[in-house]
Amino acid sequence: MSQRKFPFGRGFLYGLYQKKLRRQLEGQQLPRHVAMIIDGNRRWAKLKDLETAAHGHRAGAAKYREFLVWCDDLDISVATLYLLSTDNLTGRSTEELGELFTIIGDLADDLSHFRDWQVQHVGSDVGLPATLKAQLTAAHNRTASNTGLHVNLAIGYGGRHEIAEAMRRIVRNHSDEGQSLDDLAGLLTPELIGEHLYTGGQPDPDLVIRTSGEQRISDFMLWQTAHSELYFVEALGPDLREVDFLRALRDFARRHRRYGQ
Repeated sequence: MSQRKFPFGRGFLYGLYQKKLRRQLEGQQLPRHVAMIIDGNRRWAKLKDLETAAHGHRAGAAKYREFLVWCDDLDISVATLYLLSTDNLTGRSTEELGELFTIIGDLADDLSHFRDWQVQHVGSDVGLPATLKAQLTAAHNRTASNTGLHVNLAIGYGGRHEIAEAMRRIVRNHSDEGQSLDDLAGLLTPELIGEHLYTGGQPDPDLVIRTSGEQRISDFMLWQTAHSELYFVEALGPDLREVDFLRALRDFARRHRRYGQ
């Protein structure tokens, strides 16, 4: 016999509250693109007295899939997951990075076989092992023709690096066409730069959510989040609940996005 996750009263009330939040979202303007920073995996593992941070990272990866289901069920079009930053590649131990590479590769493979989702790696290949790069390429190719939720996996990602790389591509393409730098100066616009980002052609995130109570962006989608709404959750990543997500959407629906007007 399966055990209840909560005592009857708590589980029953939780279900009622979740249904209430869903009703409040009916007819409301929901984000097209939600970006998620699930933070606090290592702290979660430490609080649980687990042996290694990998236990927390695995729990965080499982939560990412659950989060994507929540997005898909509400017809959100794009979700971006911040899985591994360029800073992580130099700031984490070799052992922890090796475990992270395996967990992320398994997640990419899993998502590419789930529902009708389109999986895309956004980030740099530099510093990633060949096995992970092959898994990301295979996940993308396997789902390229899917029409469901578009899932961006931000791996080896840094916002400043992305902008610099976009500028390098623009200059390189311009040079290959035999045009001068003076010509480029006249053509360089925010729209042109946006087209050369990893997420070129996608809508910018309407809402960015971060767990663990930390209130910072951490070099995540610096260009794309210029007008994004930010929402911070106290729960550590693996403890994120659907009601936390629904509250974030309710808060988003209540905000008035003025875009400087």
